[in-house]
Amino acid sequence: MTIEDVQNRPDSRNMPINKVGIKDIRHPFIFIDKEGNQQATVGTFNMSVNLPHHQKGTHMSRFVALLNEDCQQLSIQDFSGLLAKMTGILEAESGYITAEFLYFVNKSAPVTGVKSLLDYQIKLDGQWSEAGSKINISVVIPVTSLCPCSKKISEYGAHNQRSHITVNATTDGSLFAEDIIQLVEKQASSELYSLLKRPDEKYVTELAYDNPKFVEDVVRDIASALNDETRVLAYTLEAENFESIHNHSAYAVIENNKLT
Repeated sequence: MTIEDVQNRPDSRNMPINKVGIKDIRHPFIFIDKEGNQQATVGTFNMSVNLPHHQKGTHMSRFVALLNEDCQQLSIQDFSGLLAKMTGILEAESGYITAEFLYFVNKSAPVTGVKSLLDYQIKLDGQWSEAGSKINISVVIPVTSLCPCSKKISEYGAHNQRSHITVNATTDGSLFAEDIIQLVEKQASSELYSLLKRPDEKYVTELAYDNPKFVEDVVRDIASALNDETRVLAYTLEAENFESIHNHSAYAVIENNKLT
C-alpha cells in the first residue's frame, strides 16, 4: 500500500515561508574543543529551512533524523557542514541552526593550583545558502567586577559583584570559544573559579581590589580587545553587573561591525 506524502502537495496560496522547522529539541552530543578534547554535553537545537511558495510543507522528521545520524560529534568548525547537509536533505535554498549548550573548563586556582570545573553557556547560530555560510558564536562568561567609587569613598573596602559578560561574535571560522573566554577574563577585575582555597581567595580578592572597574570600564576594555582580534568580524557585547548593594543590575552594551 502506498501512503501519500501530504506535505509534497502543491500549495495555491502563493506565499513562501522564511523559516519552518523544529524548535527546542534536546540532543546529546560530543563537543570538540580547541585542543581536540571531547566533552559530553546536551544541546537545545532549533532547526529550520525556507519553504517555497508552491510547496505545502517541509519534512519535519528529517531534522530529527539528521541530529540522530550526523550530530554525534560537533565542533565550531563542523557547524557549517551540518548546516549545508541539513539544507540539502530538506531540498531547500537556505538553512538555519542554533545550538545552545553548557561547556565546562577545568580551571586551576591561581595560587594552590587546585582544579575545578567552571561552566560557560555557549550558543552557535548559523545560516547557510549557496552564497555562503555565516556562523555566530555567543558565550556568557561570569567574572568579578569591583566598584571604583566604592573603593574611593570607603575606609574599609569596596563592594564587588559577579558579572555576566555576553559576547555574540561573527567570526572568520577560526575563533574558538576558549579564545573568547580568555579574552574577556583578562579584562575583568578578576576571573571566577569554582573552587578556591584560602590562599586563592586572598589572591582573587586583592586582585579585584587592585583592579576596580565600572560596568562602563569593563565593556570598553573588552570591546577594545575585540577590536584588536582580527578573527572577529562583528560583535555585540553586553555586560551586566548583579549589584551587591542595589536591587538592580548595572548594564552596558557595545556593538561593532568591522565589515561596514
